[in-house]
Amino acid sequence: MNKNTRFGIIAIALAGLAGLGYYAYTANRAPAAEPVTSAGAPGKSGGGAAPASPPTAVEVARVAASDFADDVAAVGTLKSNESVVLRPETAGRVASIGFKDGAIVAKGTVLVVFDAAIQDAEVQQARANLALAKSSYERNVELVGKKFLSQQALDSSAATLKVQEAAVQLAEAKAAKMRIKAPFTGMVGLRNVSVGDYLKDGQDLINIEDVATLRVDFKLPENYLGRVRKGQVVEVQSDALPGERFTAVLDAIDPLVDENGRAISARARLDNAKGKLRPGMFVRVRLLFGERKGVLMVPEQAIVPGGQPAVFKVVDGKASQVKVRLGVRRAAQVEVVDGLAAGDVVVTAGQLKLREGAAVRPVGDGAPTTGQGTAAGK
Repeated sequence: MNKNTRFGIIAIALAGLAGLGYYAYTANRAPAAEPVTSAGAPGKSGGGAAPASPPTAVEVARVAASDFADDVAAVGTLKSNESVVLRPETAGRVASIGFKDGAIVAKGTVLVVFDAAIQDAEVQQARANLALAKSSYERNVELVGKKFLSQQALDSSAATLKVQEAAVQLAEAKAAKMRIKAPFTGMVGLRNVSVGDYLKDGQDLINIEDVATLRVDFKLPENYLGRVRKGQVVEVQSDALPGERFTAVLDAIDPLVDENGRAISARARLDNAKGKLRPGMFVRVRLLFGERKGVLMVPEQAIVPGGQPAVFKVVDGKASQVKVRLGVRRAAQVEVVDGLAAGDVVVTAGQLKLREGAAVRPVGDGAPTTGQGTAAGK
């Protein structure tokens, strides 16, 4: 085969490949065949217009106006109004115990007495020295009046008298330390000491708790800082007493915001005269800000996900997207501050298939009745 023949074959092959490629390209770009109507004319319906797409079925709900208490929930811990663990300031042996475990004791009640024989003897000695110093001073006063004693001697006896008075006070104070008294009215705990035990100074004796009034400590998010006020009502519930509610009053707010949790520490006082609650219990707290009337609420699922909050409102059988301003959320409901009115019908399911002005067919509990049917539903 010569050179010219070889080039001719190659040229024919290339031309054939180019033709096949062009055919495949044009075949893929060919428009689909127009549908044939019943009248036989391609691309035209019997009425002369393209059929409209059916309305989209969506679940809807009505915007309801309701009254509810404006509040915030939190968890807290109960603490005693006053709580202290009694400890002796000096070492000694327990001589007597003047309380029963778990009993209510009044302020000033002697709870534990230590052996104070040495301290009592020191008191007697100091009082004797005081009596001697006092009589010496009185005698020196008479002698100075008769010019038998100098003023310096009188001053020295007066100083001695004051020293002995202080010595009596010191001895009595030491003796008083041997009697442990209740610092306030409260309930004592369980003792771990007995008569005859020798205790070191600072060793735990017994705890006493003022449970007639309890403190409720809890935390709130920092965005409530502007709404929290002293004197607000706090509702308290405990899992240990289901169904019972207790009322407390907000007593103090910590001026320091927790930088870790960005929370406000608050404290309320609870009257516990009946003694149903105890310190250390876990409680659920509800801080009441007041009651609001005519609040517009919609289901949370009605809010269209995205940037600015919006909902689809059904108007005359068509979807209309409306931007809204939201408030508090509660029990799968969200408050609508602006953008809707009571009685409006909003889409709660199927928003992702909608666009502005799309025809809809409401279904669900919020769908209009037959007498109020939308254009799409007729």
